[in-house]
Amino acid sequence: MAQGSSRGGRKQPRLGAGSGVLDMRLTPADRPTGGAVKRPAAKTTKSRPRTASGGKPATPKRTAGSSPPKGPQGPRGGGGRRRKPVRKGRKTRRIGLGRLVRRGAYWSAVLGIWAVIAVVGVLGYYAAHLPPTSEWQVPQRPPNVRIVSADGTLMANRGDTGGEAVRLEQLPPYLPQAVIAIEDRRFRSHPGLDPIGLARAMVTNLTSGRLVQGGSTLTQQLAKNLFLQPDRTLKRKVQEAILAIWLEATYSKDEILEMYLNRVYFGAGAYGVDAAARRYFGKSARMVNLAEAATIAGLLKAPSRYAPTRNPDLADERAGTVLMAMAEEGYITAAEARDAIAAPTRVVTHHTSASENYVADWVMDLLPGYVGAIDQDITVSTTIDLGQQIVAEDALRRALAEDGAKRGVKQGAVVTLDGSGAVKALVGGRDYATSQFNRAVNAHRQPGSAFKPFVYLAALESGLTPDTVRVDEPIRFGKWAPRNYSKSYQGPVTLARALALSLNTVAARLAHEVGPRHVIRTARRLGITSPLAANLSLSLGTSEVTPLEIAAAYVPFSNGGYGVVPHVIRSIRGSDGTLLYSRTGGGPGRVIEPGLLASMNAMMADTLTIGTGRKAQLTDRPAGGKTGTSQDFRDGWFIGYTGSLTTAVWLGNDDNSPTKRATGGSLPAKIWKEVMSAAHQGLPVAGLPGVRTHPLQVAKPTTAVPVPASRDQAEGDPERRRLAPMEGGSRSLLDRIFGG
Repeated sequence: MAQGSSRGGRKQPRLGAGSGVLDMRLTPADRPTGGAVKRPAAKTTKSRPRTASGGKPATPKRTAGSSPPKGPQGPRGGGGRRRKPVRKGRKTRRIGLGRLVRRGAYWSAVLGIWAVIAVVGVLGYYAAHLPPTSEWQVPQRPPNVRIVSADGTLMANRGDTGGEAVRLEQLPPYLPQAVIAIEDRRFRSHPGLDPIGLARAMVTNLTSGRLVQGGSTLTQQLAKNLFLQPDRTLKRKVQEAILAIWLEATYSKDEILEMYLNRVYFGAGAYGVDAAARRYFGKSARMVNLAEAATIAGLLKAPSRYAPTRNPDLADERAGTVLMAMAEEGYITAAEARDAIAAPTRVVTHHTSASENYVADWVMDLLPGYVGAIDQDITVSTTIDLGQQIVAEDALRRALAEDGAKRGVKQGAVVTLDGSGAVKALVGGRDYATSQFNRAVNAHRQPGSAFKPFVYLAALESGLTPDTVRVDEPIRFGKWAPRNYSKSYQGPVTLARALALSLNTVAARLAHEVGPRHVIRTARRLGITSPLAANLSLSLGTSEVTPLEIAAAYVPFSNGGYGVVPHVIRSIRGSDGTLLYSRTGGGPGRVIEPGLLASMNAMMADTLTIGTGRKAQLTDRPAGGKTGTSQDFRDGWFIGYTGSLTTAVWLGNDDNSPTKRATGGSLPAKIWKEVMSAAHQGLPVAGLPGVRTHPLQVAKPTTAVPVPASRDQAEGDPERRRLAPMEGGSRSLLDRIFGG
């Protein structure tokens, strides 16, 4: 092959001049400059840096295949120009530091730009998962149902919030100030996000090694409560920030603060400051003092942990922290903070156990039938008399506390109605906090002998009279042989005496004579609505009824013979005062003929004077009623009435277990007397309808019946309880009745 030839014009490497060795040295033409620097002649002598002695160092002889010499003439030396060495010293260090600063600034700017791009990208990504801004709107606050007594006193709030919506200007100024001081001190100045607070929280959390502080503003917390789920994710935090900025751009600071105060959770089912104030202090948020406001604000960090009802010491400590924060921000003086810390707060302990909650729950069950769906705050005015309600609850609780264990009784219910069927008091159990089941309305229990008045009324309607005689003796109807409670028999007795002594054989004989279906029709006409079995044992009260319905069925005996529909709602108004419902009309009309009514009332009065209900006898007015004891002493009843009111008392056990021989004439009669004595204070004496003359035995008891002071005295709350009709509470009431 010819040495200089090539295919396609390609040059072949040439050997050195006669050396036989391939020359691989870089030339200026091989550099990126494309040969801008001329290649020196092969024989030119290169300059060398001098040695310390002034001489020139020897040029190393390069052999074939050796590397080019290092230094200014080497591959990195540049085209023949000699690089001066950098001398060490102060100038060198100054040049190195400046270069470091410039590089740091450059890379910081680069990283900052990329960080902004990343943040914008994240914001854009998660913002894309939100609805269009045109659809953003603050959801309506869940409606509150304000339930008040007959005199307008608040009994309970119901709904998802547990309190009313209050305007910011209606609150004492220190309440929102307490929230701002402890939760978001820069609330008035930040645009929805607080970088300073966020940075401080991050530092605190990192140094402590755990989550101690949160960097969320009040606006962020509101955005989370209004629009988002309470999950701890990056998506939620980003969306929370976006929505917080939107809220700040859409609403004023006062509007945001008002929405926050009315919606934030304070524990125990209370949403909003009004619900919290009523839950923990039994008063409206409009009436809280400085110490109470600090306690409410302190709940926001951890509602369960700092609840004054659960951890009063922690709650006080947290309230002190809030007060000091308020002083630091200038909302209050240091002296005011010290005074508030020293002032004890009076926490309501009966809120969740009060019997009014049974009434409130019943009202909520009834509301859809009156106004349909609730889409606004409403006020429900009830027929409840708070004075009677308190006495009924206290009487039941005390009787069970004193004698319940001895009698094997754990639960009870009390219902009081007036002559129109309006419910004046309703106690659905011993303690609402322990059990929310409303036994007065929903418990179906055997009434025992308390059902007998319907049997006797059916007998009178069939032509018999109170003086009709029947023989009290062992009797059998097929396989059923009723027996008297006393296991003894009276022989021939009048119907009046048989009812007063509650003789089972006579009641069964009457049911057999008139027929069970006649008895059922009579009971239905008076107001019994539960299913009734058409058999002879019905006469002894084996078919179950509720305390409310049997009390309503006794009302015609007291009001002149007219049937009633038991009711607790008088009127319903919207938040603007619009009347949504008002009760009108009455009941089914006359259900007992006047002559028969007089006979029944005369017989029922004998029950309290000579019969099984003697412990229930009132000392200042005539009354009638009937005891009831179901099979195996599972239920004890006393249902009685005057010319003004009717009350039913039931005692028993939720699991239907037998009591320890608790009869209707024992504890139930005792409770009934206490309730009715208090309820009639101040009412004129009214005779029983149709009974013109009746022997009234008045005997003062040796000791007054003890009744606890009213709850407003016990709890120190001027708003929650007003016993104006009772003038001084239930204790002075009974003292006046009994002369004690």
